[in-house]
Amino acid sequence: MNKKERITMILILLSISLITVMDLITDSKEGVAWWHVFLEGSVGIVAVIGVFFLLKGTLKLKYNLAKERKISESLEQDNQLWKERSKKFIEGLSESIDHQLVQWKLTRSEKEVAFMLLKGYSLKEVARLRNTTEKTARAQSAAIYAKAGVSGRSQLSAFFLEDLLVPQ
Repeated sequence: MNKKERITMILILLSISLITVMDLITDSKEGVAWWHVFLEGSVGIVAVIGVFFLLKGTLKLKYNLAKERKISESLEQDNQLWKERSKKFIEGLSESIDHQLVQWKLTRSEKEVAFMLLKGYSLKEVARLRNTTEKTARAQSAAIYAKAGVSGRSQLSAFFLEDLLVPQ
């Protein structure tokens, strides 16, 4: 339920409660049977309880949202700090990968595709980002694998990551 729907429900329930209270006052002056007053009073109480639960849910939602935003900001700061600390290493890795792609004699387009494959893009995403067909992206990736002497994306990635991820 979105904010507008919650507010609408609260207003409806408050209206029901107000109308019920006004009716109870009128009924008590007219001497209506006790069970009638009890039933109408129950309706008013249930409406007030509904308002309470909607308000409680709204406050809990706001609290959780604020908490999640704080976590998100913290993660964003951690991400930014990691990027800053590792920038020179990432640049060096990119240069090393580029140097290897040149040694494999990849064309400029194949190098673009190779970097996208290493980043984890699917062939469909590569085609969309490069404004080509998926068939073209598939052919280029096959050419990359052949020139690199690997059988697929996993081996291509492993070629560059194998020595980086040494167990401790």
